[in-house]
Amino acid sequence: MGKTIRSINRKIGRRRAVVVTADEMTRIVREIGPERAAEQVDVVTTGTFGAMCSSGVWFNFGHADPPIKMSRVYLNDVEAYTGVAAVDAYLGATQPSEHRGIEYGGAHVIEDLVSGKSVVLRAAACGTDCYPRREVTVEITLDDVNQAIMSNPRNGYQRYNAAANSSDRILHTYMGKLLPRLGNVTFSGAGALSPLMNDPEFRTIGIGTRIFLGGAPGYIVGNGTQHNPADRFATLMVQGDLKRMSRAFLRAAVFPGYGCTLYVGLGVPIPVLDAAVAASTGIGDEEITTSILDYGVAARVRPRLATVSYARLKSGSVEIEGRRVPASPLSSFAAARRVAEILKYWIEEGVFFLAEPVERLPLRGSAAGMAERAPRADRAPAAAAPAAAAAQRGIARRDQDCIHCGLCLSLCPHGVYRRSEQWCISADYEGCTECGNCLDACPVGAIRPAADAPTAG
Repeated sequence: MGKTIRSINRKIGRRRAVVVTADEMTRIVREIGPERAAEQVDVVTTGTFGAMCSSGVWFNFGHADPPIKMSRVYLNDVEAYTGVAAVDAYLGATQPSEHRGIEYGGAHVIEDLVSGKSVVLRAAACGTDCYPRREVTVEITLDDVNQAIMSNPRNGYQRYNAAANSSDRILHTYMGKLLPRLGNVTFSGAGALSPLMNDPEFRTIGIGTRIFLGGAPGYIVGNGTQHNPADRFATLMVQGDLKRMSRAFLRAAVFPGYGCTLYVGLGVPIPVLDAAVAASTGIGDEEITTSILDYGVAARVRPRLATVSYARLKSGSVEIEGRRVPASPLSSFAAARRVAEILKYWIEEGVFFLAEPVERLPLRGSAAGMAERAPRADRAPAAAAPAAAAAQRGIARRDQDCIHCGLCLSLCPHGVYRRSEQWCISADYEGCTECGNCLDACPVGAIRPAADAPTAG
C-alpha cells in the first residue's frame, strides 16, 4: 500500500521521516531499485540556484501623512510598477536604474533590503481629495514596510537550453558571455537536482505545495509562464515572505551587455508515495538531455547545434561538429546542493511539513512565440560594445563575492579557474595571460581588474 502526504507528515512530526537529497536518491534507486527505495525513503529534497529573471517583490509601504496615491515610485532610482493600490508597488528584478543603467536594478534593491540596508523611496502623485500629497522622499528598510512578498511568475525551469555562438564576435547574453566561433558553451539548470525533473508528471507538485524559497518557506501558486511540460520545459509560479529570506539565497547579478537578474535558491520536497515516484526521483544527469542552441543566429527559433546530457555538460566539455568545446554553468550546483541539504534538515527536525496540493500542475501548456499579425520591420537591438581586455592591469578575484556558478570555467584558455568535486570554484593566476576573457563575465563581479579590486581590511 502506498504512502500518503498525511502519513509522511505524521512521521515528520515524530522526527522519524527518512529524508534524502535528490542526488542521494539517484544512488539509492540504482543500488536497491525503486520498489525498495519507496519502502525506505519518505521524502526526496531537490534544489536549484540560478538566474531567475522573472522574479520580483510586492511591497506595501504604508500610508503617508497626509496620504498619497503613488503614480510613480522609485527605490534607489529603480522604478517599480504602481498601477494598483495607493501605496502598493511591484519591483521587478530586471528593472534598470534610472541613472546607473543596467549595472544596478531591481535585483540589487531586493538584495540590499534583505541584507538589512536602507534604500531611498521616492514617489510622485497627481493628488486627489482623499490622497492630497503629491510627493514623498524617505529612507526605508525592510522592517519599515508592512509587507514584502516575493512573487515570481516564472521560476524553476525543469531544464533549459544551452548556448553557443557561431558568429565572429563575442556575444553578451542572458546565458553569459559567449565566445565567437563556438569558443564555449554555457548552460543553466540543476540537472538531476532540478525540482521538476524529479516529478515530471506533477503527482506531488501543484498549487499549495510548500517549498524552500530564498532561504525561507514559500509556496507554489501555480504553473509559471511559458509552462511547456510536453517538451520538459515546465515552470513554476512561486511566492514567499521576503522578510524571512536570506541574502545567501538571493543574490543580485549583472550579465554585461544584457542587464541585471536575481539568483534565487529554490527547492521542492518530493514525498515518495510509491515506486513510481521513487523511480522518477532516481533520475541521473546522464538521463537528462537538452539542446545547445546557436545564439549567433538572431532568430526566435535558434538552430540546434547538438543534443547533450547534463552529465556531459557538467564534465566540462561537449562535442560540437567534431570539436571539443569547453562548457560551464550559470547555475551554482554547490548552492543547489545546499538548498536540498537545508530543506532535508528542516524536514528531519520536524519544522517543515509537506503540503497537499489543492490542484496539480497542468500537463499541457504553451511557450509559443508572439502573434505578430501585422507585418513590421525588425527592430534588432544595437550590438553591445566589445569588452575591453585586461591590458596588463592584472586580474583579481574576490572569493567572498563568488557564488560558485562556474561561468568562468569555459572562458579561460589556460585553466586558471578550477572546480572541486563539490563544484566550488577556485583560481590560480600563475598561468594567467591577462587575455581578458573572464574580466566582464562574472555575474556578481567577483572577477575584476586587479587595480579596481578593493584591498582587504
